[in-house]
Amino acid sequence: MAKINKNSHKILYRKYSSNIKYLMMALTVFIITFFLPKQPRFRYEFQKGKIWLNKDLVSPFSFAILKTNPQVATDKNDALENVLPIYRFDPDIFSGIQEAYENEFDVKWRANTFLEADREPSKAASLRLLTAIYEKGILAVNPKHLKGRKYYDLSLLNNNITYTISSQDVYTVQTALDFFNDTFTSTNLKEKEVIINLVEDHLQPNIIFDEKLTSIVQNNTVNSLSTTRGMVQKGELIIAKNNVIDDEIYQKLQSFKETYEAQTKTIGDSKLVYLGQILLVAFVLTLQMVFLYMFRKDIFADNRQLSLLMLVITSMLLALTWSNKLNLPSVYYIPFCIVPIIIRILFDTRLALYLHLLVILIAGFFVPNSFEFVFYQTTAGMVAIYSIRNLIKREQLLLSALFILTAYFISFLGIGLLREGSFKEIEWINFVPFIISVLLSLLAYPLIYAFERVFGITSDVALIELTNTNNKLLRELAFKAPGTFQHSLQVANLAEAAIFKIGGNSLLVRAGALYHDIGKIENPQYFIENQNTSISPHDKLPYEQSAQIIIKHVHKGIEITRRNQLPESVIDFIRTHHGNTRVDFFYQSFLKNSPEKFVDENIFRYPGPIPFSKETGVLMLADSVEAASRSIKNPDAQNINDLVERIIDYKLEQNQLDNCDLTLKDLETIKLIFKTMLMSIYHVRIDYLQSV
Repeated sequence: MAKINKNSHKILYRKYSSNIKYLMMALTVFIITFFLPKQPRFRYEFQKGKIWLNKDLVSPFSFAILKTNPQVATDKNDALENVLPIYRFDPDIFSGIQEAYENEFDVKWRANTFLEADREPSKAASLRLLTAIYEKGILAVNPKHLKGRKYYDLSLLNNNITYTISSQDVYTVQTALDFFNDTFTSTNLKEKEVIINLVEDHLQPNIIFDEKLTSIVQNNTVNSLSTTRGMVQKGELIIAKNNVIDDEIYQKLQSFKETYEAQTKTIGDSKLVYLGQILLVAFVLTLQMVFLYMFRKDIFADNRQLSLLMLVITSMLLALTWSNKLNLPSVYYIPFCIVPIIIRILFDTRLALYLHLLVILIAGFFVPNSFEFVFYQTTAGMVAIYSIRNLIKREQLLLSALFILTAYFISFLGIGLLREGSFKEIEWINFVPFIISVLLSLLAYPLIYAFERVFGITSDVALIELTNTNNKLLRELAFKAPGTFQHSLQVANLAEAAIFKIGGNSLLVRAGALYHDIGKIENPQYFIENQNTSISPHDKLPYEQSAQIIIKHVHKGIEITRRNQLPESVIDFIRTHHGNTRVDFFYQSFLKNSPEKFVDENIFRYPGPIPFSKETGVLMLADSVEAASRSIKNPDAQNINDLVERIIDYKLEQNQLDNCDLTLKDLETIKLIFKTMLMSIYHVRIDYLQSV
């Protein structure tokens, strides 16, 4: 029952797989457009110092001219300079000090055995001076208010009344002590010294800086500042065609843009804006689907790979939306070049460039200075693709990042000189976002690994790991079936050289060649390359059983590689390297020795399928040629030539190459490479060299 359900799920999936594609596309359009800003976009782009190439711009409404950021900053600083620090007069401080002073005064007087008759008069005189000092006030000086001056003005809050005074109009702790010392008189110097020391211990500021109230006043002052300077009336000409955009006109245009965008948030029809976004995004994604259908049918047919492409597009555009909502100072912090890097490594150059252009075209509608943005990202994306033709070393990613940064710098410098006409006027700090973006693009490496695992895609990086002969499976093959291992190495060399010459994925071919006979690990002694004696285990078996043992290495190879989680693209080589050919040795032996018996040819035939790509076709030819070459008793140039011609012609006659796109020209090239390499392997000297 479970098997029936499982099969029914597969049937349903195949039946509705085309619908799933369009569902994914619709979902992608919905997600992208749902999060994009919904107000109409300002239609003009402009730069300071450039010519206004549009028609005369007349204001459709009245608006205020905004001050520039430097002007606002200057006004703010001037306003803050005029806000005096606020200090609060605290009368309660003296109340506590007075009581403590009187108690301690009596203790000190008795301890020094001064005349008791003089105690009260001295206490009263000192208290009168202290009271006068505290009534005038003792200031807690704040060094940041001095600003290099000896005195500063302040606002004093006393009994809810604020008035402006200078710091020299009140005491500090030190000036209060000096005043007491100069004013207080006593005939007994020892008595005066004790009282002055006692007063010094009880002097405490009662005019305290109120930071919170001062901050409130400063904020209110800043908030009350005007951010505009003048008005542009409805119907007034903002700029005429072919006029230069100077500082004043630039500020008018900037003010017009901000006012327009603010008004469209409430006035513009967000539903129509949403409809426009849906049309544009859906149109661009439709172009992508048409491209895949026409040029990459394998991806178009694979919903997993298609979902990966949709995920990449959606993620980058959501990152753009996120940056807009966070008001990032520059859109160039977003690593748009991560798209071509990932797609190039996982797929191919053409798709990487096409997909990158689609993402940039959509993003261009929602960024300022869209032409500059498209130029920056297109050129950098091209460099990213060119610099990672094949990712076979980890340092290539770092070199690619350096090349991308160089591309950004050249574009930044060129645009800066075009705009400013001077090196000094270029704002080099604006290049920092590009540096951050390039550093973030290095995240492509772990993302590639994640995408491989989740979407079942095999990158060049994974193939490099698989072709390492220290790999667990290859080490096991070398130990259990050394003859098969050596055969696989030779096949890999032949196939890789051939596919490199005619064009194809040489890394994939090498990986497929190294694992194509991995199933022989199960019964290595049944295969001639692993037999080291003249006695074969097949001698005691019926021909049908021997044929099944030989054929079984294909099934076993698929089983072993899937158990070890090898990519399906590599397993395809195991399934197709014999196609649906017969095991001719045992088939012919059966016919010769049992002519009277009925023969079921399928018993002696591999299950297939036949090769369906250049890579799998080349591997089949390389495998057959290399295996047959071992049986040549006299490996000279003529014998090798005849062998290669015979093997490849036989595969053609058996229709084994019908589904792979190898041309006759490709086959001639493959023959030449196989002959040349086999002659080198068997140390054959060409006739014209034998006389040298």
